[in-house]
Amino acid sequence: MDDQNKNLILATVLSAAVLLVWFVLFPPEERSPALPETATSDGLDSPTPPGAVVRPPAAGEGTAAVPGTVVVSPEESRAAAIAASARVPVETPRLIGSISLTGGRIDDISLKDYRETLEDDSPIVTLLTPAGGPQAYYALHGWSPAGDLPFEAVPTPQTEWTAPEGAILTPETPLTLTWNNDAGLIFRRTIAVDDDYMFSVTQSVENLSDTPVRLAPYGVVARQGEPDTVNFFILHEGVVARTDGKLSEIDYDDMTEFEVDPREQGRVQLIEGTQDGWIGFTDKYWMTTLIPPAGQPFTEVVKYSDQSDIFQTQTRMPVLEVPAGATATSESLLFAGAKEWETIREYQNGLGIDGFVDSIDWGWFYFLTKPIFAALHFLNGLIGNMGVAIIVLTLGIKAILLPLAYKSYVSMARMKELQPEMEKLKERAGDDRQKLQQGMMELYKTNKVNPAAGCLPILLQIPIFFSLYKVIFVTLELRHAPFFGPFRDLSAPDPTSILNLFGLLPFAAPEPGTIIALVFIGILPILLGVSMWLQQKLNPAPTDPTQAMIFAWMPWVFMFMLGGFASGLVVYWIANNTITFIQQYAIMRSHGSKPDLFGNIRSSFKRKPAAANDAKAPAKKGK
Repeated sequence: MDDQNKNLILATVLSAAVLLVWFVLFPPEERSPALPETATSDGLDSPTPPGAVVRPPAAGEGTAAVPGTVVVSPEESRAAAIAASARVPVETPRLIGSISLTGGRIDDISLKDYRETLEDDSPIVTLLTPAGGPQAYYALHGWSPAGDLPFEAVPTPQTEWTAPEGAILTPETPLTLTWNNDAGLIFRRTIAVDDDYMFSVTQSVENLSDTPVRLAPYGVVARQGEPDTVNFFILHEGVVARTDGKLSEIDYDDMTEFEVDPREQGRVQLIEGTQDGWIGFTDKYWMTTLIPPAGQPFTEVVKYSDQSDIFQTQTRMPVLEVPAGATATSESLLFAGAKEWETIREYQNGLGIDGFVDSIDWGWFYFLTKPIFAALHFLNGLIGNMGVAIIVLTLGIKAILLPLAYKSYVSMARMKELQPEMEKLKERAGDDRQKLQQGMMELYKTNKVNPAAGCLPILLQIPIFFSLYKVIFVTLELRHAPFFGPFRDLSAPDPTSILNLFGLLPFAAPEPGTIIALVFIGILPILLGVSMWLQQKLNPAPTDPTQAMIFAWMPWVFMFMLGGFASGLVVYWIANNTITFIQQYAIMRSHGSKPDLFGNIRSSFKRKPAAANDAKAPAKKGK
């Protein structure tokens, strides 16, 4: 096997192997069934939605599939939990919900700007849910007693706070809750919210007694049970925290393996901070984060309770001493909303929340994912179409890499021109492999061709490919981002299918992410395969039949393999292949090769072959 084909096979196999391993480790997201089946007492299987409650029927109420029971939907059980306590409405341009007067919890928040699916009648995304509802998820602030102060002297999660009559929390009207312990201490909690997702919580305690008291403010974000997650290796979901410049990410499974601390009544990890930090729970696109005041010591707590199956993140402030007749105050922030890059960055810069933008999972290649996303965000704002922005970004990346890729394309063009000479070498060498190798090395040396240079463009594309895949998968801005026609979500696989002639036949395409959808691929994967095939035609053709067969099948294998990936990534790969084909074709033409895409490459030698690293042919020597 000659060196040029060895290197080309190596480069192609390496690229294919990396992508195949990636595909195995990070398969396309599987969609959970809408109604998972759960076993029932009579041995039958009845569908019960996640978070539903099974209870005995009330008088005159119908029953479920299991005699003597009624299945209450998650919506009904959440509504019942909301109705179980007095509440103050929350209404902002981007949030809607309520605050429970029981404990003063921020526990009912939904995001107006985001829906669960692409359908117009799809419900908006629910972020926080009260205790007693399905997958309870809420924020709570309060005081811990210190010194001789008894526990009953401070408000608890069950304390009933009072609010002004007709109160409503809006960006223009903060909410102040009050609780009097009837023992000389009056507690107040003022909650304000901005136009986006940031709450400010100001807690105060007025000491009307004749003795000083000691107590410490805290904040808690709690989740009942492990939430439904994407469970994808490339994505972190769980605790995300930053303490004095250090970022920490902790999975839910890791929390259940912490050492048990009897004093904390659970499995606990403490993180001591001195200057700044934040801690909370992050989902793929949403986040709830506690932000203590900067410039003072604090403790971040990650806790799991086996007994109650509750995951918690906490911030604990230093103990305050409140003299008789004095008032002590503590302020903190709570982020509860969507992980929008621009919004989070404004909080980072405007409120001085250091490293807040790192709450987005940029991954190990953050030095690539961050600038790639920033460029995509800018281009999308300029163009107004994320799919077109991906294509323009690809043009920019190819332009940046062109100086490095140019030598490789020239080298590959020269190798094509040398193929007739190499065929003659093979005929002369016969079965003498050593003589053939020596002759080829001499041929490369004489013509100043580097057979390994053709690998460079492929190797350069691998980290960019992975980084763009990460950006498309984890960033909220790609969620439900449309391209054109049926491509309404660039973060999802191609929704079209050859099975219904790409929408021409009157029935729906297979559900994206299913095996049928991976087999009966859409139009984007087909364009990907064609673009790879065209690009392959410009590479030196192997003479060995086995090698030729591998090369012939490679575009179509990739076509099916990448068909289940996010359509935005496939758009990038098509654009990349097309631009690479145009660049390589133009460079080959400029160096005398005339590619024939449907036959053999006809080489012209009207001038002496140029050196691989030169843009021009060497000057003719005088006679």
